[in-house]
Amino acid sequence: MPAIDALLRTMLERGGSDLHLTVGLPPKSRISGGLTPIGDEPITAARMETYLKEICPPHRWADFLERRDLDLAHEITGLARFRGNYLYNHWGMAAVFRQIPSKILSFDDLKLPEALKKLCHLNEGLVLVTGPTGSGKSTTLAAMIDYINTNLARHIITIEDPIEFVHQHKKSTIVHREVGEHTRSFGAALKGAMRHDPDILLLGEMRELETIKLALGCASMGMLVFGTLHTNNAPKTVDRIINAFPADEQNQVRVMLAGCLAGVVSQLLCKRIPKGRCAVHEILLQHEALPNTIRSGQIANIRAIIENGRADGMTTMDQSLMARVKDNSIAPLEAYMKAADKNLFASMLKPGDLDGGH
Repeated sequence: MPAIDALLRTMLERGGSDLHLTVGLPPKSRISGGLTPIGDEPITAARMETYLKEICPPHRWADFLERRDLDLAHEITGLARFRGNYLYNHWGMAAVFRQIPSKILSFDDLKLPEALKKLCHLNEGLVLVTGPTGSGKSTTLAAMIDYINTNLARHIITIEDPIEFVHQHKKSTIVHREVGEHTRSFGAALKGAMRHDPDILLLGEMRELETIKLALGCASMGMLVFGTLHTNNAPKTVDRIINAFPADEQNQVRVMLAGCLAGVVSQLLCKRIPKGRCAVHEILLQHEALPNTIRSGQIANIRAIIENGRADGMTTMDQSLMARVKDNSIAPLEAYMKAADKNLFASMLKPGDLDGGH
């Protein structure tokens, strides 16, 4: 058994989601949002190299030594899969491992908004699931792909770095491709996917300009493309895509995005009462006013589209936070700290809530 498996097992036993390894510090795990040591002994440089090298294929290890960064997946058979990120920092090698649940959670398991099912039934367009690192984007996307797989006959290609959730074939045919193992890059995999007759493409992350450009192209050609970005709300997501391009290309990008953007789901995780975490969402769906809003560059008006679209399933992050407070899922103070409009949010709370009561 690889030495690191003992740490990963301990992390899971204590209810952790992430394992942090840094030379000179004991191993730490993220438990209910906070970092907690799961051992007393600081990790030596030699021990760190053992942890990381044991579970890394030789050709990927050579890549890591050259590039100083690496993403890979690791599995403890019968227990769980983990997404690992290797890096170098001031003290030497380091790594973070995140648990990927072995069971793909469903819409019902995650209590996802019903509006997300509308996005699963689309035939074309670009759907973005956004949020900060560790907000559960991959888990939500996996539930959406599982819903499609269970209910619809589609050809789905996933392109990830690394592969996280492994879907079994149900009604759909699913092809998993891992950057670095099955393809050279996201861009190369996307170019190839255009020739593979897909109905749906899932991109693990739209990091680079080429990937964003190709994703827009695939969505404009009639495919349904799911992707992720590290943005906190729908207007910032649209801005991020447009601003990724040089200034002289942005008008053309606005036109493309206006024609293919099918939905944005922004997600945050909050501390749940009494323990654990729960997701809150901002949801933007297709609306007759959306294309012109994007084409004309009036991105701030997206907020009004969401606020006026509640009957269609749209919701702002603040509305979602308030709903969680009202059903006692999260404490008012937790919601207040995550809210965009804190003044408005404070006015909606009861006296004493901001003192930490609930």
